[in-house]
Amino acid sequence: MTVLSLCFLLCADLLQVAVGYLTVTIEPLLPVVVGDTVTLKCNFKTDGRLREIVWYRVTDGGTIKQKIFTYDAMFNTNYSHMEDYRRREDLVYQSTVRLPEVRISDNGPYECHVGIYDRATREKVVLASGNVFLTVMSPPNNISVVAENTPAPFSRYQAQNLTLVCTAKGGKPAPSVYFKRDGELIEVISYVSPTVGYEGSGPAGVRGARPLISRDLDDTKLRKSLSLLSPDGRPGRLNTESPGRSYMARQPGQEPSPATETIPETVVNREFPRWVQSTDPLYYFSNTQIPQSDGSVLVQAKLTWTLNPQLDNDALFSCEITHPALSMPMQTEVILAAPKGPKLMITPTRAKVGDTVRITVQGFQVGSPVNEVFPEPLFTWTRVGGRLLDGSTERDGKELVLERVPAELNGSMYRCTAQNPLGSTDTHIRLIVFENPSMMKNTQNPNNGAPGLHKLGLICLPLILTVTVELT
Repeated sequence: MTVLSLCFLLCADLLQVAVGYLTVTIEPLLPVVVGDTVTLKCNFKTDGRLREIVWYRVTDGGTIKQKIFTYDAMFNTNYSHMEDYRRREDLVYQSTVRLPEVRISDNGPYECHVGIYDRATREKVVLASGNVFLTVMSPPNNISVVAENTPAPFSRYQAQNLTLVCTAKGGKPAPSVYFKRDGELIEVISYVSPTVGYEGSGPAGVRGARPLISRDLDDTKLRKSLSLLSPDGRPGRLNTESPGRSYMARQPGQEPSPATETIPETVVNREFPRWVQSTDPLYYFSNTQIPQSDGSVLVQAKLTWTLNPQLDNDALFSCEITHPALSMPMQTEVILAAPKGPKLMITPTRAKVGDTVRITVQGFQVGSPVNEVFPEPLFTWTRVGGRLLDGSTERDGKELVLERVPAELNGSMYRCTAQNPLGSTDTHIRLIVFENPSMMKNTQNPNNGAPGLHKLGLICLPLILTVTVELT
């Protein structure tokens, strides 16, 4: 070894002794859940004298550093005094920062900056830093299932696609979503959801409505029910497609009249499709993730298949989600159900001429309140044998309003048709309009002055005769 090499090693050793050394490390963190308490730990080792410790929260991709904790050793008396600057003394420090009840906004990188005094000048500060990424998870706080493009009418001649949309809100990261039918996991075919609405055909890959073939129109495929049979046992005509018409069984030689009309106050009839669909449909699945401003992810999962009302009616579909922050899956469920006859109510119960009458849907005739109709039904109002009071042939909505009803509407029959893609039902209700005494009194007021005039004429007549006699 040459003299030059020995001098170089000696100078390097003296420089290291004069400057000192500093190493900073931050303990890694496991993902945490919103609401947890997190402790950030910064460990550093040095042989110098501590100057300061600063914690930063890094935001906006590293462009902004927000100071969250500062320790200034200059004003702290609890620090080590090293008189012999040539003697190496390793000191191990740890700085901790506690973050109580973390939120999604606390997610991101954190930095620990440590400064020590230079051993040579005692004024120059040597800096070192470490960083760690805090991952904050949030479980979904809301899950719901709705039917897309509803309320929708029922078609007994054309197969229809039904799409269930499961929405999960508040999750970070995005949860995994899957569908079950009657408790069994559904095997699905994934496809990319289009940006605009679709009608069940096109590049989306969703199977469209099956072409109608002749055997689908066979009347033997029609499911019979008591509500569809006439008194002689023959099937009655289905009238949903033409709500302005109604079927009423008539005996030969009889014509309907207000005295012999056999329609009761409330009539309910069911209608079933006249086409046949495969018992093993294909289910198509799409998943869309939409980042939210609060850092969470909105997930919308869609399940689409060709509906078969005979098999899908009363079927239980559930949407379940799994998430790292959940100890067990989160789920919501719906039961597909066709309308079972609207339950109607008239207010006021004793309507008089000139009143505003409201006919409102108050649930359904059959089924418990827990088993609601799903998808949401479409309600259509018509008047049997005529137009509505405003001149229209039909009106949609859960309520029909008749303003200032005239006496001519007494005994008129109104039909409420409730339908969804699973089926259709009709309910009839009769409107009874009573006389309004106040209107009758006002009508008679112009004639009330006639008796008074008659009496006045009888009093004036003798006076006129008396005057006439005196003058003669």
